[in-house]
Amino acid sequence: MKYTLSVAMGPLEHLTGLARTAEEVGFDSIALPDSLFYMEKQAADYPYTPDGSRMWNADTPWVDPLIAAASMGAATSTLRFYTNVMKLGSRNPLLLARQVGSVANLTNNRFGFGVGIGWAPEEFEWCGVPFAKRGARVDEMIEVLKLVLGGGMVEFHGEFYDFERLQMSPAPSEPVPFYVGGHTPVALKRAARVGDGWTSAMMTCAQLGETVTALNKLRAEYGRAGEPFEFQAVCIDKFDLDGHRELAAAGITDNIVIPWMLEGLGFDAPLEKKQDSLKRFADTYIHSGWQD
Repeated sequence: MKYTLSVAMGPLEHLTGLARTAEEVGFDSIALPDSLFYMEKQAADYPYTPDGSRMWNADTPWVDPLIAAASMGAATSTLRFYTNVMKLGSRNPLLLARQVGSVANLTNNRFGFGVGIGWAPEEFEWCGVPFAKRGARVDEMIEVLKLVLGGGMVEFHGEFYDFERLQMSPAPSEPVPFYVGGHTPVALKRAARVGDGWTSAMMTCAQLGETVTALNKLRAEYGRAGEPFEFQAVCIDKFDLDGHRELAAAGITDNIVIPWMLEGLGFDAPLEKKQDSLKRFADTYIHSGWQD
């Protein structure tokens, strides 16, 4: 099982230092969250809390995850990065293709594209994109992104996007993996059909195990059972070594963690305390030999 560090909702000036330390102590990746803006009034419930409220406020710091990946990639050499997840629905696929391809090239293929639709109508409407038909639009966006990132002269003629022959150079020298987020049946089908992996929001180990089983069944139905596939998880109830063993046994391949939050330090803890927390976590889990 891999270990990924989430850097959600922390000060932006900590990012480079955390990336260097994460690489030094043996983390595989960094997961980068996405938020465009904070609307004072929300038209829809946030889907990953019991009461629909957001876990952040207007002053919570965010950074564009693609810019963050390029910045942190320049400070590291082996650490990978992936968006967790970027909300595609309010964005343009050709602009995104240029950005994603740039990050993949600048990091020497150390980037994976975690994608979702987006839950907030405001992020769509205020960016000039209708909230209606968002799922179908994102499906087409993924087609466009993969086509353009694959390199060469391409064209596309769909329901939502239409363009004649074009080429973006340089194309990434390796395919950019796509990790699909979401918990709904439609999202799971999307992950099984077009994804190189699935990424969760906050779930229990039991819920994760059920989802892994469902995804493997869907992948078999789509004829993809033999292809590599990542199961990236944020687990909310398994934190010790036995719990990590349970996650691995459930099929989780990538455990997304925030070590300083597990120690009660908070999102805005000093950088040095976060770095110390990373070292303790690595000694306890990454280098403990439990997977040998």
